[in-house]
Amino acid sequence: MASLFYEVSTRTSCSFSAAMQRLGGSVISMDSYSSSVQKGESLEDSVTVMANYADVVVLRHKETGAATRAAAVSSRPLINAGDGTGEHPTQALLDVYTIRQEIGTVNGLTIAMVGDLKHGRTVHSLAKLLCFYKNITLHYVSPTPELGMPESVTDYVDKKAGFLQCQSPNLMLVLVVTKLLLQKVFSSLQQGIQNVDVVYMTRIQKERFSSVEEYNKIKGSYTLTAKLLNAAARPKDFGGSVLGPSRNLPIIMHPLPRVDEISTELDHDDRAAYFRQAENGMYVRMAILAMILGKSPLPPSA
Repeated sequence: MASLFYEVSTRTSCSFSAAMQRLGGSVISMDSYSSSVQKGESLEDSVTVMANYADVVVLRHKETGAATRAAAVSSRPLINAGDGTGEHPTQALLDVYTIRQEIGTVNGLTIAMVGDLKHGRTVHSLAKLLCFYKNITLHYVSPTPELGMPESVTDYVDKKAGFLQCQSPNLMLVLVVTKLLLQKVFSSLQQGIQNVDVVYMTRIQKERFSSVEEYNKIKGSYTLTAKLLNAAARPKDFGGSVLGPSRNLPIIMHPLPRVDEISTELDHDDRAAYFRQAENGMYVRMAILAMILGKSPLPPSA
């Protein structure tokens, strides 16, 4: 596996490396700080060369759309490990896996996405992936409208979230529009996480701001505490979307790294799933690599 990371990374980089090694493979790594990128080499040239040394390429890049550019010149399968403020598809896969492991289902859930939704590529991919499930409600919670979920994402979800059912009672054709996913916007953390099944926290991304002053105006806008979480929890006798949940709700998720948006007092709370979520990343990426490299049967539609 050729690992090309143009942005700093801990979990994605290390979990991909661990995944490949656990499958019996090896890893060659290139980072932009110690490679010919410093001499002006283009992304396309780097990918073309590195792909010839490997069976699969994993790319993290600071520019949105970089993975598409790289895939066009790569002679080997290429996995998008995050492209700027665009997408992070393998994170979305491990997020859905985590939700299923923690709660038992994805269908019918209410999920609050909290923080810097404009720059957070993880929530972009997760919102899109959730379009494949039924009766989902998404709460978008951000401190300012400018950091809200991008219109390109909400429009995509709107287009994908409804479908037409054909019914023919008494031989008459009837078209029924069924809404699969609802989107709601909040600025209050307390209101946005009320009675949800999942609280998906994200950090305010300092590196995406044009100045430290602008970042400091937003920094620390939200901090999830035990008091807030308990106040937002579903009633014990709720008749909601999950029958017999495996643990108390809501669960807390976070793609990490965390700054100050989740109080450390929650780290040992049974509802705190973010460290289990990080571990799940390795297993999900093992599955992705195994499927791509032919070690596991691909689904018929692949």
